Amino acid sequence: MNLDELQAKFKDIFNNKNEKIFFAPGRVNLIGEHTDYNGGHVFPCAITQGTYALTRSIPERKLRLFSLNFEDTGIIEIDLDNMKFDSKDNWANYPKGVFHHLEQKGAKFDSGLEILFFGNIPNGAGLSSSASIELVSCIIAKNTYGIDLDMIELVKLSQKVENEFIGVNSGIMDQFIIGMGKKDTALLLDCNTLKYRYVPLILDGYSIIISNTNKKRTLADSKYNERRSQCEAALADIQKVLSIKSLGELTEKEFEKYKHLITDETNMKRARHAVYENLRTLEAVECLTANDLEKFGKLMIASHNSLRDDYDVAGVELDTLVQVALKQKGVIGSRMTGAGFGGCTVSIVKDENIDDFIKNVGKEYQEKIGLTADFYIAHSGDGAHEIL
Repeated sequence: MNLDELQAKFKDIFNNKNEKIFFAPGRVNLIGEHTDYNGGHVFPCAITQGTYALTRSIPERKLRLFSLNFEDTGIIEIDLDNMKFDSKDNWANYPKGVFHHLEQKGAKFDSGLEILFFGNIPNGAGLSSSASIELVSCIIAKNTYGIDLDMIELVKLSQKVENEFIGVNSGIMDQFIIGMGKKDTALLLDCNTLKYRYVPLILDGYSIIISNTNKKRTLADSKYNERRSQCEAALADIQKVLSIKSLGELTEKEFEKYKHLITDETNMKRARHAVYENLRTLEAVECLTANDLEKFGKLMIASHNSLRDDYDVAGVELDTLVQVALKQKGVIGSRMTGAGFGGCTVSIVKDENIDDFIKNVGKEYQEKIGLTADFYIAHSGDGAHEIL
């Protein structure tokens, strides 16, 4: 849906013209999965798909919210004097949570807004539509009410919304890249210190292809919280001997030396993934910087295998997509991306082989799993901003 169509929809729904347009991207993580809440490194890029939000100021202290992705819920009205979480408000809890936490930081909302949301990130695909809604809401509020917070403060606030308001114990990666993304780059982020650097995403003759399993990610949130507590238990066992704050601080050698302290075999495997995935991520960035795409691809494959075997978050749909992708001509790497249990894979495919890749992978996945996969060529884009 283009901007003209969105503006026409706004007029239909709210009987008035919108005043401003904002956008926040989705993201794909190239490597470094389930490392963010373990104090490790991640390597995501913002993508050109994301969440559009059209706004108009109104005198009443209300948010009147409508999403073209959830048309059945109609206009959801939020009273700016009562911003408690309410499950019946469904998706609108994300923008509501942003306004609630901004108010706690001292923001004053003396008027309200009508907002039309439209996301072209597939819902539940694991490309972070929720963080995209949070960040676009932050940019709207900052712009409308003159809130004096920089992007990193808005990123931290959005993570707080996810953790405390929504109740998903996620790390900071999604919000960080969606706020801080830059076109034609990926971002190496140390989730322990929030130190980051941009790395040019130069894929000479190759492209990033996102493949969506189209499996509903029903387990993702509960299993996510379970994996997190398993890693915390493993860390607590190691902390009896080492004074570390996170698994991301461990080298390979240190982990092998102290892993016997982890009393539970499953927790040991979870920790092994967190430690080795962090090291793979750092190595992968060096490979990309040195233009060694072949090695980068091999690290992606090792990442997927670890997520499948040690972290147990791949599942048959994601694993099938990866295994089928790796048989195709022109593919140098493929892995699941996101929390797992459905969602998407990310593959690096030679440009001349993309059409065959989509046709062949789609056909074999349908035959084996019985679901239809969707494919997107991902281009890296800018972080959350107003469209002028």
